[in-house]
Amino acid sequence: MFCVQNLPRSSALPLQSFKSHQRRPPCSVNTLGVMSNVNLHRSMAVKAISGPTSSAETSDANVEEEKSETYSTNMTEAMGAVLTYRHELGINYNFIRPDLIVGSCLQTPEDVDKLRSIGVKTIFCLQQNSDLEYFGVDINGIREYAKTYDDIQHLRAEIRDFDAFDLRVRLPAVVSKLYKAINRNGGVTYVHCTAGLGRAPAVTLAYMFWVQGYKLIEAHNLLQSKRSCFPKLDAIKSAAADILTGLRKKVVTLTWKNPDCTTLEISGLDIGWGQRIPLQFDEEQGLWILRRELAEGCYEYKYIVDGEWTINENELVTSANKDGHVNNFVQVFDDNPDSFNANLRKRLTGDDPDLSMDERLKIRQFLESIPDEEQ
Repeated sequence: MFCVQNLPRSSALPLQSFKSHQRRPPCSVNTLGVMSNVNLHRSMAVKAISGPTSSAETSDANVEEEKSETYSTNMTEAMGAVLTYRHELGINYNFIRPDLIVGSCLQTPEDVDKLRSIGVKTIFCLQQNSDLEYFGVDINGIREYAKTYDDIQHLRAEIRDFDAFDLRVRLPAVVSKLYKAINRNGGVTYVHCTAGLGRAPAVTLAYMFWVQGYKLIEAHNLLQSKRSCFPKLDAIKSAAADILTGLRKKVVTLTWKNPDCTTLEISGLDIGWGQRIPLQFDEEQGLWILRRELAEGCYEYKYIVDGEWTINENELVTSANKDGHVNNFVQVFDDNPDSFNANLRKRLTGDDPDLSMDERLKIRQFLESIPDEEQ
């Protein structure tokens, strides 16, 4: 059974160049963070100092700017909103609550000192190694430096960038780790991804929704009043429903009738827009076929036929965005739409979900029961 819905965009790799198949809502979000009041250490800071600038420094600065531009472009296309990150300007952040900060990634060990100076007791990093390598961040150096203090802890809980489904699946374990760290360390907690615009706001919102007692929309409004960002609310809603009803999957079959093409792949679905799954050709049926288990939810996808991105006009298609781009989509439902779990999931994935005291208690107990991850 299928239905039309607007869905979060996802992607797996920030370094890839994306096709213009993402659907962008009419909003503009920029990194309007509060800059820390210590000297910026990145190479771009040299421009603010009088005196000659070496060609090597200029070259490094240009590389930093180009990397930021590429990352911002891919982030905008993948997230479906105009988002900008300038890595060369250093760490930026905002207090969401007196005990919670959302910000961009640490870049040097000195950033640990900046955060200690504002009362941070836990640094919670959501980046993958590939994110860190792209901007040349020495995470081991930062973590080793943090270990020289006994009043701050650096933790990692990786979530794939630009991938709403990976965010959904990883949220329970990640929020569990965050919840335990906050209970253990107290003080102020600094949650960050690369730009502090997607993963970090989403994890913070989930924590506020599941643990601190906020309605999701209330937490989102508070977050947006402090920091312009674009967390994937649908991932948080689905993750809450997954905890309370279980992450059930069903096999979905997608087909394409074109015996003349050489290769046929799909992007999107549950793997993000930065990865592809090949379809297999069935000579007997004359069809390209993909059978894949998908959890309950709605998924957009697109075909790549001999390297060309396109849709299958024989399958459900989204409405066109302002640029005229469309995707295929599939909705995975519970077999019994009138069941208790189906109605609970429908409520939690609606426009203004809230949790009862009993539901929030069950989620907290679930979070406490998850084994601790390393890092």
